[in-house]
Amino acid sequence: MILGLRLFFTLVVASMLGVTFWASGQCPLFGVPREVATHPWFIATLFDAYWGFLTFYLWVLWRERSWWARGTWLIAILLLGNLAMASYALEATFRASPQAKVPDWVMQRRDSCSPLGPALALVGIAVIALALQ
Repeated sequence: MILGLRLFFTLVVASMLGVTFWASGQCPLFGVPREVATHPWFIATLFDAYWGFLTFYLWVLWRERSWWARGTWLIAILLLGNLAMASYALEATFRASPQAKVPDWVMQRRDSCSPLGPALALVGIAVIALALQ
């Protein structure tokens, strides 16, 4: 099952990178027309996405024991969304044995902070900074 999760989260990361690069070639990040940005379904979709991000983050908050890891993953998830979430889960699958049971994988806590969370947080901040220029 862990191998299946690795494949799934790799697909999520790859597709999110692909669609993000494609979209950035089509229009600027904050180039959404006002009539789209103020549309009720656009707003509802943003609420849905961010509540999903925060729901996933509850797992990260519980799993990570370091406040540094918790904070950098929060920034990464809020700025990069599913790309950061899939990266977190993918990294977690590579820390698990291929024979690990999914409940054990989900419940495994971490004492150390990997460099991936801070790196993705910095990438997210850089993307927003560049988009605001």
